Amino acid sequence: MTASALVSIAETWYVGQLGILPLAGMALVFPLVMLQQMLSAGSVGGGISSAISRAMGANNPDKANALVLHASLIGLGIGVFFTLLFALFSPLIFAALGGQGEALAHCLAYAHIAFAGAISIWLTNAFASVIRGSGNMRTPSQVLLFTSLAQVILSGVLGLGFGPIPSFGMAGVATGSLVAFTASALYLFWYLRSGHSTLRLNFNSPLSKELFVDILKVGGMSSLSSLQTVATILVVTRLIADFGPEALAGYGIGTRLEFLLVPITFSFGVACLPMVGMALGAKMVSRAKQIAWSGALMAAALVGCIGFVVRVWPGLWANLFSNNPMVLASASQYFEWVGPCYGFFALGLCLYFASQGAGKLWGPVLAGTLRLGLVAAGGWWLTQHNGTAEQMFMLIALGMVSYGGLTALSVWKTSWAR
Repeated sequence: MTASALVSIAETWYVGQLGILPLAGMALVFPLVMLQQMLSAGSVGGGISSAISRAMGANNPDKANALVLHASLIGLGIGVFFTLLFALFSPLIFAALGGQGEALAHCLAYAHIAFAGAISIWLTNAFASVIRGSGNMRTPSQVLLFTSLAQVILSGVLGLGFGPIPSFGMAGVATGSLVAFTASALYLFWYLRSGHSTLRLNFNSPLSKELFVDILKVGGMSSLSSLQTVATILVVTRLIADFGPEALAGYGIGTRLEFLLVPITFSFGVACLPMVGMALGAKMVSRAKQIAWSGALMAAALVGCIGFVVRVWPGLWANLFSNNPMVLASASQYFEWVGPCYGFFALGLCLYFASQGAGKLWGPVLAGTLRLGLVAAGGWWLTQHNGTAEQMFMLIALGMVSYGGLTALSVWKTSWAR
């Protein structure tokens, strides 16, 4: 997950070298790129790991093996959907988010290639979730480590140019992701077909509606949470776009760090998820709750420290990507208000992953709904009363606190006994 975080830093730095307008274009496309990652790795991937880990905890390896094919078909189907959606409707989608002129052109140059590789991203994360659900963290971690390093190298070389290789700009940065995830999907496919894996991908396994439902009843509900998280960012992005490209670019730098915190928290969450699932499969309810709170408090402490650092020294992050005074001022305002609230965000997100393992997601989803409603309604009110970008950042901070607090309350009050 540290390597995945470095990809986020590297890509923003590469785009920052291309100029302010490419950086503004990246601010438009990045929330949807991260939405795909959150859905494939966290939401549907969480549903896959949850179903498999509960089957393993109940000592039912036949069901666990049958779930592998179902998980693979779900990943393939949704990947095809994302590819077709953005191939056909990218201009309409990003124009609706406020993209215009040259910033929109840079956004589309990245999006057309990045989402062409959606199938590879969905299959990679589906296969990795299967392996995690069996209790094997080492293999998916190693594969995603090399995927991240390859993406950093390829995106830099193709985006900025190196030696005889010319700069392909935003298209080159996106191509690095496409190539790296295609290679990882092929490797994990081979691994699940080999004798090295605890679970096997067997194309002769009969398909069952019940097994699809077992994955999607958790993955579908979890997707609401991911959609809410990204919708919150998109609402604010649309509002910030009216303040000009410098404000949008500065806000994009700030939200890039917020999305960077997702894989850091994810590292604790994906450890909690199969441990909670296996514990509940074995009827060990108190152990499942102990796992959830231990992981969430560790994630909150780590991410909270990062928030404190960027609150005090915003330039440590913002100066990596731009030297434009207006861009840096916007990013500093973002960190001033939002940085101290990062710990609440991590607390809620890690408890959400643990709740996936338990199949008890109503509380975290409702907390995310409140956060989205608060930011959307408050942001609309500000636009009607000549509000400022700083006031919107205050709303984002309040939304994070409410999300973390209400998610923690729901996990504390919800019984995981059934």
